[in-house]
Amino acid sequence: MPNHLHVILYFPEAGFNLNKIIGNAKRFIAYEIIKRLEEMKKQEVLDFLAGEVTEREKKKGQLHKVFTDSFDAKGIYNEKFFNQKMNYIHLNPVSEKWQLVNDFTEYEHSSASFYETGEVKKYEPLDFRLL
Repeated sequence: MPNHLHVILYFPEAGFNLNKIIGNAKRFIAYEIIKRLEEMKKQEVLDFLAGEVTEREKKKGQLHKVFTDSFDAKGIYNEKFFNQKMNYIHLNPVSEKWQLVNDFTEYEHSSASFYETGEVKKYEPLDFRLL
């Protein structure tokens, strides 16, 4: 999505700290986004992201604000809810609000094509059980 993302995460064992996991992911993704913006010489975007940093964050050394501090997480405890969330994620790019593609399997930043046709677009599906 242009301004947010949806993911379904699986943790095989209890005892994980979701806030820490999401915080670290956002931090490393933000570093990569800033690096790519710098390589592309997108100064206007970099200036905007720099302007979003609060004084408190600046004191901690933060230079850009890529993500909001919060996130919305819902536990998935049954197949019906999993399918509902997966369908929502896959159909979001063709929703009336976004209309990013005509066919939801054509959105290159989604796993929809993999689940529907077995074809991988730009993303790489990961099986963390193998890591």
